[in-house]
Amino acid sequence: MTAQTEAAQAPDLLYSEAEEDLRSAVRSLLAGRADAPAVIAGIESDTPYDLRLWESLAAGIGAAGLLVPEKLGGQGATHREAAVVLEELGRSVAPAPYLTSAVVATEILLALGAGDGPVAGLLAELAAGRKVVVLALPFSTPPADGAAAMTGTLERTVTGVAEAEAADVLLVPTADGLYAVETGGDGVAVQALVPLDLTRPLATVTLSGGATGTLLADAGPAAAAVSKGLLAGAGLLASEQLGLAEWCLTETVRHTRERHQFNRPVGSFQSLKHRMAQLWLEVVSARAAARNAADALATGSPDAPLAVAVAQAYCSRVAVNAAEECVQLHGGIGMTWEHPAHLYLKRAKADSIAYGTAGRHRETVAGLVELPAP
Repeated sequence: MTAQTEAAQAPDLLYSEAEEDLRSAVRSLLAGRADAPAVIAGIESDTPYDLRLWESLAAGIGAAGLLVPEKLGGQGATHREAAVVLEELGRSVAPAPYLTSAVVATEILLALGAGDGPVAGLLAELAAGRKVVVLALPFSTPPADGAAAMTGTLERTVTGVAEAEAADVLLVPTADGLYAVETGGDGVAVQALVPLDLTRPLATVTLSGGATGTLLADAGPAAAAVSKGLLAGAGLLASEQLGLAEWCLTETVRHTRERHQFNRPVGSFQSLKHRMAQLWLEVVSARAAARNAADALATGSPDAPLAVAVAQAYCSRVAVNAAEECVQLHGGIGMTWEHPAHLYLKRAKADSIAYGTAGRHRETVAGLVELPAP
């Protein structure tokens, strides 16, 4: 392989000017609408989602339609831009159904082929921010189990569906194919659960005999589409974990600079310097893994499953470690409800089992990597 071929195949891990502009817009919006006091107040209320925030993010900035083609009213962007949005959402732990609706559900619908039917209609509604669509599978479902989910009938009970309370439409995989079910229809019940991460609510979805839906695709194409959607969700979840870890590192460094003990900043103590330096190295590596996964998904690389598995296997651990260090190095204040550190720890813990555990992704890596013969 020549040097030119290697250069052509190397993923672009840098942020483009357009991506940085998008980051600036999303960060500015979240700073005004989803700062720590606002998020804490939201999870203490009966409606954790700020509908005005979601409207501004989805329709105002156009983030909900980033993956949707322009002919359907979307932005025609790629997973790289969606990853930037998720980095900022992870940095603010804002309650917003972006990952589940604008990424996973959108990716599934795109994989089915737009055409002129109900799939195209749903994509147009998603892109405009008028509807939230959620896949009716447990949030812990890994990409490898997408095909296995195509079983049973429309009548079912599914526990642990992320952001089902905010959904207008559920994508329900069955043995016959993939159905779109209106949450407000007969025979559909969404019962809220009490999750560890209150910024991403979970629910039990029950579809009784009276539930009806629109068949979007037969079982074969639907299984491939669901697997693709879960793969995109797992890959871009790494970007959310990256944003979370970056906030924890930045906030911890700031606090240890300002907090004094024995008439000197606590961050000047060598043991804490070593811990934060190690965390910085982990965050830098997590950025490379997350960006590689987003780029692989954006370019349709055949190595996308491997890139996603590597990103999830690594970024899950980094996010949890960064959040734990943030709580511990803040001392007593980090243990309080008023300080947002607990929001990041809970989100990191919940994300670590979303779309497959790190152990499950390591198994995927082992199955995809061909080791040289001894």
